[in-house]
Amino acid sequence: MTEILMAGWLALKDYVALHVLTCLVPAFLLAGAMVTFVSRETILQYLGTQARKTTAFPLAAGSSFFVAACSCTVIPVSSGLYYGGAGIGPAFILLWVAPAANILALVYTGAILGAEMAAVRVASALVMAFVVGVVMLGVFRKEEQERAEDFAAIPAAQTKVTSGGSVLLLILLVATLLAPNYLVQKGPYLHKVYVWAAGTLLVAVAAWRVKTRAEIAAWMKETWWFVRIIFPLLLAGVFVVGVIGKLLPQQWVQQWLGGNGLAASFLATMIGSISYFATMTEAPFVDTLMKMGMGKGPALALLLTGPGLSLPNWLAIARVFGTRKAVVYVLTIIVLGTLVGWAAGQLYFRG
Repeated sequence: MTEILMAGWLALKDYVALHVLTCLVPAFLLAGAMVTFVSRETILQYLGTQARKTTAFPLAAGSSFFVAACSCTVIPVSSGLYYGGAGIGPAFILLWVAPAANILALVYTGAILGAEMAAVRVASALVMAFVVGVVMLGVFRKEEQERAEDFAAIPAAQTKVTSGGSVLLLILLVATLLAPNYLVQKGPYLHKVYVWAAGTLLVAVAAWRVKTRAEIAAWMKETWWFVRIIFPLLLAGVFVVGVIGKLLPQQWVQQWLGGNGLAASFLATMIGSISYFATMTEAPFVDTLMKMGMGKGPALALLLTGPGLSLPNWLAIARVFGTRKAVVYVLTIIVLGTLVGWAAGQLYFRG
């Protein structure tokens, strides 16, 4: 029992040490800034419920490739966009694509597993993203219509106008979120902290120059809302994942992940859906399993769902977006991940 609890504690300790400062802190600040400073009219025009889906869905998916975030870090960003006025489809497309197929992870996948696997991964992630957007919009269409009416009822004088200073601040926040992973891909974690600290200092200076104290206070209030709602559940989820990892027999996993059958793809999807993978860590893990006999179809399923979902991610989505949305989203991803892995194994990786 002590070893099991220690496994959960070690997982939690590693998560706090390696992800909170350089990943979650800038993500929470960015989420609060989007709600506070971004023009609601702009979000509604391009990503809102009434926006053209042929524009909103590709825009959400395309921009998500540049957000190198894990399944937990992306939640504040996606929810900030959602509560700022974006439709449920674009918000959940970002929630999926950013961790499942960001450029940094794709480049790393190509370097370790080959260009073929990277190409199939990005194509699969895009297909799944659009299906997710359609499913979420279809299931919650009535609620989305009510949200659209609520946003339309807000008087123009009460909506925020995105000023040049706000745009600068948002760009710096995005850069602070992405730079540690993009600029420091190897070496001591402390180097990522240096990059984060430099970016945070620039953000603080910019905020002090372009925003009033009242605006900064409103920004911090929105940021704290995201922290209070999401952070405790992330910690609890990471601890549980550490315990599960200790209890799961490695030999059993290896035995059942061979070949390209539907059962192997489903098992790989479930392992990926529950476990926590920081962005880019899924590729070496899958490479190890493939060398032990894992099929390419299940490998693809794990590459997609490993960074895209996790137990902490489930809990946080339920808290921020509601239990029904979390259930629909998670089940949709599990079904799609299983089918995509199986289909790729049967049709593409068969030879």
